[in-house]
Amino acid sequence: MMLKKLLGAPSANSLIQFIRYVFVGGMAFVVDYGGLFVLAHFAGLHYLLAASMSYLLGMVCNYLISVNWVFHFRREAQWQREFVIFFLIGIAGLILNGFAISLLVEVFGLTYMLAKLVAAAFILFFNFGARKVLLFSAARTQSR
Repeated sequence: MMLKKLLGAPSANSLIQFIRYVFVGGMAFVVDYGGLFVLAHFAGLHYLLAASMSYLLGMVCNYLISVNWVFHFRREAQWQREFVIFFLIGIAGLILNGFAISLLVEVFGLTYMLAKLVAAAFILFFNFGARKVLLFSAARTQSR
Protein backbone atom coordinates (compact mmCIF):
# COMPACT_ATOMS: atom_id res chain seq x y z
CA MET A 1 0.00 0.00 0.00
CA MET A 2 2.82 2.43 0.92
CA LEU A 3 4.68 1.61 -2.30
CA LYS A 4 1.56 2.40 -4.32
CA LYS A 5 1.31 5.78 -2.55
CA LEU A 6 5.00 6.48 -3.18
CA LEU A 7 4.82 5.66 -6.88
CA GLY A 8 1.36 7.04 -7.66
CA ALA A 9 0.00 10.46 -8.59
CA PRO A 10 1.05 13.62 -6.73
CA SER A 11 0.12 13.36 -3.07
CA ALA A 12 -1.11 15.82 -0.46
CA ASN A 13 0.65 13.77 2.25
CA SER A 14 3.75 15.66 3.45
CA LEU A 15 5.70 12.49 4.32
CA ILE A 16 5.07 11.03 0.84
CA GLN A 17 6.07 14.37 -0.68
CA PHE A 18 9.29 14.47 1.34
CA ILE A 19 10.27 10.90 0.41
CA ARG A 20 9.60 11.67 -3.24
CA TYR A 21 11.52 14.95 -2.94
CA VAL A 22 14.57 13.09 -1.61
CA PHE A 23 14.38 10.76 -4.62
CA VAL A 24 13.93 13.66 -7.05
CA GLY A 25 16.82 15.52 -5.45
CA GLY A 26 19.01 12.47 -6.01
CA MET A 27 18.00 12.37 -9.67
CA ALA A 28 18.69 16.09 -10.03
CA PHE A 29 22.10 15.56 -8.42
CA VAL A 30 22.92 12.86 -10.99
CA VAL A 31 21.93 15.27 -13.79
CA ASP A 32 23.98 18.05 -12.18
CA TYR A 33 27.05 15.90 -11.54
CA GLY A 34 26.87 14.16 -14.92
CA GLY A 35 26.34 17.47 -16.68
CA LEU A 36 29.40 18.91 -14.95
CA PHE A 37 31.52 16.00 -16.13
CA VAL A 38 30.24 16.12 -19.72
CA LEU A 39 30.49 19.90 -20.05
CA ALA A 40 33.95 20.16 -18.48
CA HIS A 41 35.52 16.96 -19.77
CA PHE A 42 34.01 16.53 -23.24
CA ALA A 43 32.84 20.04 -24.17
CA GLY A 44 35.99 21.61 -22.71
CA LEU A 45 34.19 24.32 -20.73
CA HIS A 46 35.89 25.88 -17.73
CA TYR A 47 34.83 23.92 -14.64
CA LEU A 48 33.09 26.90 -13.01
CA LEU A 49 31.01 27.61 -16.13
CA ALA A 50 30.30 23.90 -16.48
CA ALA A 51 29.30 23.70 -12.80
CA SER A 52 26.92 26.64 -13.17
CA MET A 53 25.32 25.22 -16.29
CA SER A 54 24.99 21.72 -14.83
CA TYR A 55 23.47 23.16 -11.65
CA LEU A 56 20.82 24.82 -13.81
CA LEU A 57 20.16 21.52 -15.59
CA GLY A 58 19.68 19.80 -12.23
CA MET A 59 17.39 22.59 -11.06
CA VAL A 60 15.20 22.27 -14.16
CA CYS A 61 15.06 18.49 -13.68
CA ASN A 62 14.10 18.94 -10.03
CA TYR A 63 11.39 21.47 -10.91
CA LEU A 64 9.80 19.43 -13.69
CA ILE A 65 9.60 16.24 -11.66
CA SER A 66 8.52 18.04 -8.47
CA VAL A 67 5.55 19.79 -10.06
CA ASN A 68 4.44 16.66 -11.90
CA TRP A 69 5.00 13.99 -9.24
CA VAL A 70 5.93 15.32 -5.79
CA PHE A 71 3.57 18.14 -4.89
CA HIS A 72 -0.22 17.90 -5.10
CA PHE A 73 -1.04 21.62 -4.87
CA ARG A 74 0.48 24.49 -6.85
CA ARG A 75 -0.02 27.99 -5.46
CA GLU A 76 1.19 29.84 -8.56
CA ALA A 77 -0.95 29.72 -11.70
CA GLN A 78 1.89 30.92 -13.95
CA TRP A 79 4.65 28.33 -14.30
CA GLN A 80 7.22 31.04 -15.13
CA ARG A 81 6.67 32.82 -11.81
CA GLU A 82 6.62 29.49 -10.00
CA PHE A 83 9.92 28.47 -11.59
CA VAL A 84 11.59 31.77 -10.64
CA ILE A 85 10.57 31.31 -7.00
CA PHE A 86 11.65 27.64 -7.13
CA PHE A 87 15.00 28.72 -8.58
CA LEU A 88 15.55 31.51 -6.02
CA ILE A 89 14.94 29.03 -3.20
CA GLY A 90 17.54 26.78 -4.85
CA ILE A 91 20.03 29.66 -5.00
CA ALA A 92 19.40 30.43 -1.31
CA GLY A 93 20.01 26.75 -0.58
CA LEU A 94 23.21 26.85 -2.61
CA ILE A 95 24.46 29.86 -0.63
CA LEU A 96 23.55 28.21 2.69
CA ASN A 97 25.27 25.04 1.50
CA GLY A 98 28.51 26.92 0.79
CA PHE A 99 28.35 28.68 4.15
CA ALA A 100 27.69 25.41 6.00
CA ILE A 101 30.56 23.61 4.26
CA SER A 102 32.96 26.46 5.05
CA LEU A 103 31.86 26.49 8.68
CA LEU A 104 32.16 22.73 9.06
CA VAL A 105 35.61 22.65 7.44
CA GLU A 106 37.16 25.80 8.89
CA VAL A 107 35.65 25.78 12.39
CA PHE A 108 34.92 22.12 13.09
CA GLY A 109 37.76 20.59 11.08
CA LEU A 110 35.69 18.18 8.99
CA THR A 111 36.94 17.11 5.57
CA TYR A 112 35.15 18.90 2.76
CA MET A 113 33.57 15.64 1.54
CA LEU A 114 32.08 14.92 4.97
CA ALA A 115 31.09 18.57 5.35
CA LYS A 116 29.28 18.38 1.99
CA LEU A 117 27.27 15.36 3.17
CA VAL A 118 26.28 17.03 6.45
CA ALA A 119 25.40 20.30 4.75
CA ALA A 120 23.43 18.55 2.01
CA ALA A 121 21.25 16.83 4.60
CA PHE A 122 20.33 20.16 6.21
CA ILE A 123 19.87 21.96 2.91
CA LEU A 124 17.53 19.21 1.72
CA PHE A 125 15.17 20.10 4.59
CA PHE A 126 15.53 23.82 3.85
CA ASN A 127 14.75 23.42 0.13
CA PHE A 128 11.83 21.07 0.72
CA GLY A 129 10.32 23.21 3.48
CA ALA A 130 10.72 26.52 1.67
CA ARG A 131 9.32 25.15 -1.59
CA LYS A 132 6.42 23.45 0.14
CA VAL A 133 5.48 26.56 2.14
CA LEU A 134 6.04 29.16 -0.58
CA LEU A 135 4.88 27.25 -3.66
CA PHE A 136 3.11 24.00 -2.99
CA SER A 137 0.73 24.55 -0.07
CA ALA A 138 -2.58 26.33 0.09
CA ALA A 139 -2.40 29.90 1.37
CA ARG A 140 -3.39 30.11 5.00
CA THR A 141 -6.47 32.14 5.74
CA GLN A 142 -6.01 34.99 8.16
CA SER A 143 -8.13 35.13 11.30
CA ARG A 144 -10.31 38.18 11.63
